[in-house]
Amino acid sequence: MAKSAKSRMAARKQRDKWRAKRWFTVRAPRNPWSYRNIGETLAEEDSMLEGRIYEMMQNELDGDFSKMHVKVKFRITHTVGSDAITEFIGHEVAKDHIRRQIRRARSKVDDTVDVVTEDGFYIRVKPIIITHRTAKSSQKQEMRARARDIILKAGAKSTWVKLQKSIMDSTLENSIKEAVSTVHPVRAVMLRKSQLIQSGVIVDDGPTLEQIRAEEVVQPEEETPESDVFEDPDSDSDVTKDTPSEESEGMHNQIDDPNENETPSKDELEGMKVAELKVLLKAAGKPVSGKKIDLITRLME
Repeated sequence: MAKSAKSRMAARKQRDKWRAKRWFTVRAPRNPWSYRNIGETLAEEDSMLEGRIYEMMQNELDGDFSKMHVKVKFRITHTVGSDAITEFIGHEVAKDHIRRQIRRARSKVDDTVDVVTEDGFYIRVKPIIITHRTAKSSQKQEMRARARDIILKAGAKSTWVKLQKSIMDSTLENSIKEAVSTVHPVRAVMLRKSQLIQSGVIVDDGPTLEQIRAEEVVQPEEETPESDVFEDPDSDSDVTKDTPSEESEGMHNQIDDPNENETPSKDELEGMKVAELKVLLKAAGKPVSGKKIDLITRLME
């Protein structure tokens, strides 16, 4: 059945939802990660990002490849321009990694411990202890009690940020393993999950977002290699390799001129290279990912 003229007109006027969306840079919390860029996400409006969960593996966050099985979770709290600011809400060890540790003639001792930190954060931690061989019920009970006591003391004597660090670098796990090994030989101790239940007092410590943005703009310029100079055997003068042409030099001056406020036209942008478009986007504080047409559209906004 053919469509009517009215329905065809409505289909043409229908809004393209993908074109309405824009990219936001997801940043880790100010303390202790100093607003590190951890990824990007799409949204039509700023309000749609609040409460969104962003997950990544710990080795991608801090480069520790022994933590490839640990998933770190962040929650977006608010946006500042094109940046989505997050808070750390916990971690989780992959279930298949735990499953590989459990074998016949081994005992598993797990628990759930609710902790209130020194700065008022309410955290839930779930430790798991795996023994070398089968343990008695009394031994399991004693190991569970010692692990709970260490976690409660660690939470009460430290802030939420310090507790995060002890969880992420296995300091808390090693303390538990040392305490329970005197009861029964232990193969592994893991904090299989941590979860932020309620926030407490947030302390603004570390560099500001404006300082981080300035460093990200300066860093690519410092990493640009200097041109090599070589001597031409057929010439009496030194020739600089990769000498930019007058046209590219003029374009470079046009990009770096802080007094130049005019936005290039669409035809001028299409004539630029991707690297030049990215320089303009960085100067405007906008994301630099995507295809060339996406970069041009972002600059024309």
